[in-house]
Amino acid sequence: MRITANTFLNSLSSQLSVLTQRQNRLQSQAATGQRIQTADDDPAAMQRVLNLQAESGRVGQLQSNISHQQDLATASYSSIISLKKLSDRASEIATSVDGLKSPKDLAVYASEIDQILQQAVSVANTKNQGDYLFAGTKTNAAPFAVSTDANGKITSVAYNGNQDLAAAEVVEGATVSSQVPGGNPTGSGPRGLFSDSASGSDFFAHLISLRDHLSAGTPDAVTAIETGDRPGLAKDEDNIIFQLSQNGAVQSRLETAAASAKDRLSGLNIQTSKQTNADLADTLVRLNQTQNAYQAALQSAGTIMHISLLDYLR
Repeated sequence: MRITANTFLNSLSSQLSVLTQRQNRLQSQAATGQRIQTADDDPAAMQRVLNLQAESGRVGQLQSNISHQQDLATASYSSIISLKKLSDRASEIATSVDGLKSPKDLAVYASEIDQILQQAVSVANTKNQGDYLFAGTKTNAAPFAVSTDANGKITSVAYNGNQDLAAAEVVEGATVSSQVPGGNPTGSGPRGLFSDSASGSDFFAHLISLRDHLSAGTPDAVTAIETGDRPGLAKDEDNIIFQLSQNGAVQSRLETAAASAKDRLSGLNIQTSKQTNADLADTLVRLNQTQNAYQAALQSAGTIMHISLLDYLR
């Protein structure tokens, strides 16, 4: 069979092209450490990588949800602790009141309770990253509105939020909410922090009542503090302690979810690396072999292309 010069040249060009592409690919793998650059390099491995990356994206979203809920839980905890300190001082004042206190002493206490009341309203309308913490899902408006008398003293505090809590998925199929509603008058659902009909808590109402009784300074007012205000504040304190324990439980759950998500993402990254990372030693060996084959092809072509008609006549 006759082999024409064109046939040889075409075959040589094709072989050199294949070797050049292989050489470029191996050089890229050696430089980047990545075995897979395009789907053509290993279609099956590329599909596995895409699946792993999709799962990593889902875990990343869970981590984002967890981080947001942890931020809410931390901000809520700080506010609840502030509220606990105000409650402790109000209870201390109510407990210290007896028939031996003078009207002047009681008036001083009344002034302090009025300050505590104002501080409590400020805590109730706390914002976190632009959203009101204790408004339920109505986070764009202050949850508590005050009414005052002619002297600027607070006479009532109304809750304008709701009892709905925004929850986020922190593990697949499970959601968590770090929110606490400021009030709950329904008797069911999550407890309200400042007022809750189910537990009998109404911190603002009890503070206003205590302040007014202290201002009155009469024996009947002192009796009302002993029989009404003290028990009311005790219910408020129990509710605040309950909220602190709930917050702690939520934070613990979020920490567990965060650790699990971190471990899972680390595992996915390792699996992805196993699919994509090049074995440097093996890559360099194959690159050297390819370069040798390329040089051998060029040398063979050079030898063959220099054969003349006289070589055939010999």
